[in-house]
Amino acid sequence: MRAGASRKTAQRILKKVRSDVYHDMGTSDIYKLVLQAISEEKDAMGLHQRYQLKEAIMRLGPSGFTFENYVADLLKYYDLQVSGIRVQVKGKCALHEIDLIGMSNSRQFMIECKHNSHRGTFVGLKVTLYTHARFLDASPRFSGEIIFCNTKISENAKKYANCIGQQVFSWRYPSEKSLEKVIEQNKLYPITILNLTSKELDIFSGIGMMIAKDLLEYDEVKLSKKTGIHTKRIHNLQALVKQILQ
Repeated sequence: MRAGASRKTAQRILKKVRSDVYHDMGTSDIYKLVLQAISEEKDAMGLHQRYQLKEAIMRLGPSGFTFENYVADLLKYYDLQVSGIRVQVKGKCALHEIDLIGMSNSRQFMIECKHNSHRGTFVGLKVTLYTHARFLDASPRFSGEIIFCNTKISENAKKYANCIGQQVFSWRYPSEKSLEKVIEQNKLYPITILNLTSKELDIFSGIGMMIAKDLLEYDEVKLSKKTGIHTKRIHNLQALVKQILQ
């Protein structure tokens, strides 16, 4: 339902899936059953793609810097403006590469982006610890430290982050500003939700187009010339974006 299905549709899908679920069945297998059930629904292509949001974000990495680029596009929805991407910052004791630098009310924030391409993983205490150590070494340049991650965060890491004043935005946390909630509420689906080839992803990433709905800012001919991707393929991708945004 959060992916946009009506209650009636969700109940119908649940009924189909429930009959095939067995004791100790893995969540990934249940997920595949749900996707299959969605694909059997009429006019449900948009729902089918939206339901794959987590996988789409996983496909942003790990090669290249696409997850950082995608988070940079999300920052304004967290009341931050990007002032730097992958910036070398000299600390008191070491040189650091900062994934993103965000600005808010003349305050500068150090942002660590942590991406994982496997299901069932957590961001643990180690990430919050080394991010804080980097923040301390780079002080007083930054007013605060933030972690963005595409997986859940462990309870121990949450406790530590809250204790030191470190902000964390992850899958399902915090409840009102979690990664998937901001994406869904503002229709900021990553371009990987379109099931692009690796070559197409490299092309779109290269021109800084990381949000699916950005494809609709161009007519298909202009976007084809800009990317080198065939007009028919661009037409189909734009049609799919429109279905996802419904």
